[in-house]
Amino acid sequence: MEKRNSSDIASRRLTLPPTGGVGEGLAAAAHQFVEAIGERRVFAFYGKMGAGKTTFIRAVCETLGVTDPVTSPTFAIVNEYKSPSVGSIFHFDFYRIKRMEEAYDIGFEEYLYSGSLCLIEWPELVEELLPTDAVNVTIEVQDDGTRIISFAC
Repeated sequence: MEKRNSSDIASRRLTLPPTGGVGEGLAAAAHQFVEAIGERRVFAFYGKMGAGKTTFIRAVCETLGVTDPVTSPTFAIVNEYKSPSVGSIFHFDFYRIKRMEEAYDIGFEEYLYSGSLCLIEWPELVEELLPTDAVNVTIEVQDDGTRIISFAC
């Protein structure tokens, strides 16, 4: 994957209402996210347990036309979804891995450089394997329950 020129990076900040953004707010945020991703393919989702990483990824996949159920791959580590607009989408959840070798065992690097969209929950555990042009997406829950989604594309 090629490195991005810093002039190509625009910071984005999306806000979801306290209900977790379910409904139009979540769909609108997912649509804005999809419009912003351009040619980027690897997205690392950071946030505390319950912040809404899986919920937001589900909305992004739905925006991309995925019709299969989008669920957290906590036990499987990776789920694959098919999108009519972008092809394969790989959804990773590294919450349960204990050693970097587990990421190697599933062929994580091959997914990263496949050209397919890769959406990664709990990337802290595999950061050293992420390409330099991976986009960090942070979801923060505010005191009032509002969620702030920040990323730079």
